[in-house]
Amino acid sequence: MRIRSPRDFAVGLVYIATGAAFSFASAQYEMGTPDHMGPGYFPFWLGIVLVLLGATIVLRTLRPNAGAAALAPWDWRLLLWTVGSVALFGAALKPLGLVLALLLLVMLSSLASREFTWRGALLNAVVLAALNLGVFVYGLDLPLPVWPSWAAG
Repeated sequence: MRIRSPRDFAVGLVYIATGAAFSFASAQYEMGTPDHMGPGYFPFWLGIVLVLLGATIVLRTLRPNAGAAALAPWDWRLLLWTVGSVALFGAALKPLGLVLALLLLVMLSSLASREFTWRGALLNAVVLAALNLGVFVYGLDLPLPVWPSWAAG
């Protein structure tokens, strides 16, 4: 057996590992039943589905007579901009508020793209900020800081 697509094979393994970790971690919470779900029910079954999806992807990449192919090297620039901007968003949410933290997240994560334009990133940031405000702050009434404490009055 040979791996037909190393990239898909690696993604499948990441799905399996992530799903297994979520299922394992959520097993410590009360499961409940489908009609009365506990806090561990949804993440447990979502993890199981992710494991099954990953296994399906891994199995589809295996072929008896597949040609050998190498996995491309990691794009560290893309990884650092993406993960760094998400980590910064988490740290900036409380002091900056949702709107400014989202603008920061989108602008910085957009720098990972080779097709980056300021206009496209700013438009994306404004649309995402409006959608997040509408859904999470006003629709679901989550107690998220919208603006920085010094600007909220």
